[in-house]
Amino acid sequence: MLTFVQEKNDMEQTHDFEQIRPFTDDEVAPVIEQLCNEPYFVGILGYIFPGMAANDVLSRLKTIKTIDEFQEKFIIPFLSNLMKNTTEGVTADGVDKLSKKGGYLFVSNHRDIILDSALINIKLHEKGFETTEIGIGDNLLIYDWITDLVKLNKSFVVKRNLPVRQMMAASEKLSAFIRHSIVKDKQNIWIAQREGRSKDGNDLTQSSVLKMFNLSGRSDMVENFKELNIVPVSISYELDPCDYLKAYQSQLKRDDENYQKSQREDLVHMNTGLNGRKGRVHLSFGTPITTELNDLRDLNKNAFITAVAEKIDKQVHRNYKLWPGNYIAYDILNGVSDYSTEYTEKEKNEFVEYVNEHISRLDNPDEDYIFDYIMKMYANPVINKLKAQEE
Repeated sequence: MLTFVQEKNDMEQTHDFEQIRPFTDDEVAPVIEQLCNEPYFVGILGYIFPGMAANDVLSRLKTIKTIDEFQEKFIIPFLSNLMKNTTEGVTADGVDKLSKKGGYLFVSNHRDIILDSALINIKLHEKGFETTEIGIGDNLLIYDWITDLVKLNKSFVVKRNLPVRQMMAASEKLSAFIRHSIVKDKQNIWIAQREGRSKDGNDLTQSSVLKMFNLSGRSDMVENFKELNIVPVSISYELDPCDYLKAYQSQLKRDDENYQKSQREDLVHMNTGLNGRKGRVHLSFGTPITTELNDLRDLNKNAFITAVAEKIDKQVHRNYKLWPGNYIAYDILNGVSDYSTEYTEKEKNEFVEYVNEHISRLDNPDEDYIFDYIMKMYANPVINKLKAQEE
């Protein structure tokens, strides 16, 4: 059982991470054996490894003994093939400025349920870095075999939708786990800047996420955050396969204040995000904000949290890779041609056609509302990058 003893206010607290932690190497073989006997998991192997017989994949899986080996032989080949088939290339910058000694907390904008962290890990792995442990909401773990699969892939569980008292306890445990992994184990961690994906392309760090980070600190806020080595990461998809689904959710919420997304919708979004057309994708790894935190020592708690969020957001926004669709959406939304030099008429027509085709997939859409929402989704990175560059 993995525990962490933390001293705080001269009191000793022991955090049991058993329910949220990733699997360890000695658990790999028995968990894989369980997965190989799970019909639903066996059923998706043809999708994960097209062209290979399920029995051949199962035989290969049963030879795996460590987490690193699982990622090397199972996860990375699947993702590499997926990117080959659904993108026009994935590029990255900034990784070489980081240290391979590890212990970073990568905080990125959140556009896709599965791929954001997956792409970060692929790019780290390509450069010889330790892959990250990945924060995943328990609302997505709808089957036990999914939980087993993601924990084999170094995921830890983020509890959601709990009563207030239980949520505080869960947040303290999550905070302690993240700090323990970074400070004690020198593991890299990925977590999204917000709970849930950005639906409208306006990527802003939630204060509640930062407050959670601080819960496990044993010093003043500056030192608590410095030891986490926060690195902002900006992920820029040329196309968002779920753009029309996100817009439609907004319409449903507009029309029904009691609307709640279902588990089935999560599955549809995950499948669409994985298999849909993404165009080009770029990841930009920023610089640790550690030294910048010294300038915030005189701020009160709320002002400090706000300032840290602004530092993360500024790097995320400045490091966006803007694609023709972003500029096209900005010009259409505002009825201008300010960025007409950034795209051709052919690209504009193709982008509008792409959006309209996505809208046509929906049942009873408010077409004007959905179109405008999607335009805002693609235009907001232009607005935010321009603002960040002016600051």
